Amino acid sequence: MLELKQDSDSYNREYLRKYLPSDKLDEGLKRLENGEPVQYIVGNVDFYGITLDVDKRVLIPRFETEELIEHTLKRLDSDNIDILDIGTGSGCIAITLKKHLPKSRVTGIDKSSDALALARTNASKNDIDITLMESDIFSNVSGKYDLIISNPPYIAYDEEIMDVVKNNEPHMALYADHDGLYFYEEILKNCKDYLKDKYMIAFEIGETQGERIKALAYKYLDSVEVEIEKDMRNLTRFVFIKKA
Repeated sequence: MLELKQDSDSYNREYLRKYLPSDKLDEGLKRLENGEPVQYIVGNVDFYGITLDVDKRVLIPRFETEELIEHTLKRLDSDNIDILDIGTGSGCIAITLKKHLPKSRVTGIDKSSDALALARTNASKNDIDITLMESDIFSNVSGKYDLIISNPPYIAYDEEIMDVVKNNEPHMALYADHDGLYFYEEILKNCKDYLKDKYMIAFEIGETQGERIKALAYKYLDSVEVEIEKDMRNLTRFVFIKKA
């Protein structure tokens, strides 16, 4: 289940006071009471040491995605690689990886032109040089990559999620067919032409999906090692696929 970062009343009120001008604080508190995410109210989110603009065009980056980046960085053998971020949304993964791997070439793709517009704003505001382009998974992708990373939509349509998420965030960034596995299978089924001989694929996943995604990796890819990793709350949250 998706949760907002530190989703508590005290944290949200403190966040409003930090970022909203005093003359807009009362309005912000009312919007908060009406079930709007604090990050949309103030228009930004703190993420892995940077500030990103967010609004209803994109999913709000979560702390689990910060963990995905942390685990990925620890597993990389080089700081000079080609990276493809599938479903970049706000650009949080692509921008952060480029910041920490400045020698690398990072491409973020999304099928939402609205999301890409915001990602470009975030890249510019953080003075980060990445490539951003519209693509439905690999439809407009070319070249080969050392790392494919993705936090795709992974919620099944019949899965219960928090009202604050369901009522505010873009459903195209939340829900996926095939019990939430659609994008993982499409990526794994079609990624061979876009990977170098030695590569890593890094996924953020739903907490019940690890073994099924592992099976998909072995189905579509040859001679790979698959590792399922838990998050800080001890929930299964990440899959790493490596070809050495």
